[in-house]
Amino acid sequence: MNSTQVRVFVFSGLTDNGELAPFLFIFFLHAYMVTLLGNIGMMAIVHISSNLHTPMYFLLSYLSLVDVFYSSVITPKMLSDLISTRKTISFVGCALQFFCFAAMASTEAFLLSNMAYDRYVAICKPLHYVSIMTKKKCVSLVVLSFSVGFLQSLVQTSCIFSLQFCSSNLIDHYCCDVPPMLTLSCSDTFSCEMITVFIMCSCGIGSLVTIIISYTLIVSSIVQMKSAEGRQKVFRTCSSHLTSVCILFGTVFFIYLRPPDSAFGKWDKVVSVFYTVITPMLNPLIYSLRNQEVKRTIVEDVLKVRRCQ
Repeated sequence: MNSTQVRVFVFSGLTDNGELAPFLFIFFLHAYMVTLLGNIGMMAIVHISSNLHTPMYFLLSYLSLVDVFYSSVITPKMLSDLISTRKTISFVGCALQFFCFAAMASTEAFLLSNMAYDRYVAICKPLHYVSIMTKKKCVSLVVLSFSVGFLQSLVQTSCIFSLQFCSSNLIDHYCCDVPPMLTLSCSDTFSCEMITVFIMCSCGIGSLVTIIISYTLIVSSIVQMKSAEGRQKVFRTCSSHLTSVCILFGTVFFIYLRPPDSAFGKWDKVVSVFYTVITPMLNPLIYSLRNQEVKRTIVEDVLKVRRCQ
């Protein structure tokens, strides 16, 4: 075979229960709206508030930007499929969806590792924080995150969509993702499976190792603190970041780092929802509700608006 025969894919969707679909549509529509409002609001607060013009919030604003695009790649199509009888996507549309999805997911992982490094410098080397986390270095970290994220996505997309899809065109998922696409292909997928494992190990585990090392050093520094108030302040600062890390990496590794012949079932779809829909929604909520500085800034801005009125 020297050409791809399938030109249109059909999603099985998130559920085949007609009674459950309207409820899921309303739930995920609200989740998507919260995602957009929360992340755009976070970017606006960081941009407007001068006391948030620090490396940590600079990286957080780009994490919010990634979450906006990340959720917009998957959620609108999933919502339309929940109320449609035929859930189709073109071959090119599927490739484009996967490319953007993989790029945003990897970029988010790299940004989270950069934020862990930022917390390490702030807590373990506070006197050198300003000289280490310069504006130029922060911009370089963001550019590097996006560059590597899009590069690995290009490699994965080129590999998967160069495979042959010649028999069934039914993707047992609600989006174009690696496991169901490899299962659907009628050609040899070994090379793509190895590329996926390599990328997950080099990018995913590499980012996670950076985070683990950073927090090991942070915990070591916290233990040496004599002030209980100081320890609590550090824990509050880091807990938001750790929560986002656990949700994203835990669900992603569950899906991708598994035997190639494992069946992709309903519970896998449920787990996938966490890193495609829930994580982008939770990030701004976690960083605003659990961060005293952000809450204080929001309150101050609200009071300023009321005085102006």
